[in-house]
Amino acid sequence: MSLPAAPPLDPRADIVDLTAAIVDIESVSGNEKALADAVEQALRAHAGHLEVLRDGDTVIARTQRGLAERVLLAGHLDTVPLAGNLLSRRRIREGREELAGRGTCDMKGGVAVFLKLAVEATAAPVDLTWIFYDHEEVAAADNSLTRLAAEHPEYLEADFAILGEPTAAAVEGGCKGTMKLEVTARGIAAHSARDWVGDNAIHRLAPVLERLAGYEARRAVIDGLEYRECLNVVAISGGIAGNVIPDRARATLNYRFAPDTSVDRAEAHVREVLAGLDLEIEVTDAAPGALPGLDHAAARRFLAALGDEVPVAAKQGWTDVSRFSALGTPAVNFGPGDPLLAHTDDEHVPVADLEAALSGLRRFLTT
Repeated sequence: MSLPAAPPLDPRADIVDLTAAIVDIESVSGNEKALADAVEQALRAHAGHLEVLRDGDTVIARTQRGLAERVLLAGHLDTVPLAGNLLSRRRIREGREELAGRGTCDMKGGVAVFLKLAVEATAAPVDLTWIFYDHEEVAAADNSLTRLAAEHPEYLEADFAILGEPTAAAVEGGCKGTMKLEVTARGIAAHSARDWVGDNAIHRLAPVLERLAGYEARRAVIDGLEYRECLNVVAISGGIAGNVIPDRARATLNYRFAPDTSVDRAEAHVREVLAGLDLEIEVTDAAPGALPGLDHAAARRFLAALGDEVPVAAKQGWTDVSRFSALGTPAVNFGPGDPLLAHTDDEHVPVADLEAALSGLRRFLTT
């Protein structure tokens, strides 16, 4: 039985009402079609100044006015799985008005701001590209930006990019890189009643835990922003039965490194930290970080439009700004919602954040 079509989105509606309407269209990763359809319909119906394109469940809208610069604004349509929080709920808590529901923070609030401005910004001082994309909350290989970069890199061409990730309507420059490693220790299996004839592989991981427990992470200051590196064991596995000395054990490590460090250098650093230990080390996933890019002319104008009262900090996680940085496009994170609330059962966004993000971007695109 097919679900009924989502109601039309009205980009000219109040920002809270528009966010609620977007939240109420379920779009867990892999099921973005209904929301992509609604976004495409809204853009085609309300924005004659835009060229609207569709690539899978990604919607691209752009101006073609021949201006000297192009700014790209991107927001992902998908969410993590539901937790009984699909429909949006408007509430007041501790004197603060909020909109709660899956995706309000990550990042349908940002999508609503972008959709509204895509319709409004008919005479921006720069050409604009808006990308509403799918499959961000899953493996990087499935992210539609990966596909666009390979098949339609012209869609991603820009001088400056803004990613609508939740930042509490502050600016977070660049992002840290990320690396996942599997560290394997080998031993000799034996009966646990005769452990002296075996070699416990789990025990061989003890030096790894000791080194990382005492690890002093680097703090890198880049363009005035401080990125705090992190190197941690995030999982341990080993053993087959309660009476068997394990001959193999594995620790999964996650390294978050400053954007002035390459992926190769990050791997070399982890190997240096674990040097001298009898281990097998394999990198299973990695993505570079992104430098802040705040010295670009468009970035400076963006910060000036927001005003001195808006904080500017380093992005301590990894985001898709890394993809734009890899293409040579400086990028920042800017959107409504506290990133610490992303993916939580009580995900919500303050109405004040929605209004602040909208007004800040509106000043940037209309002055």
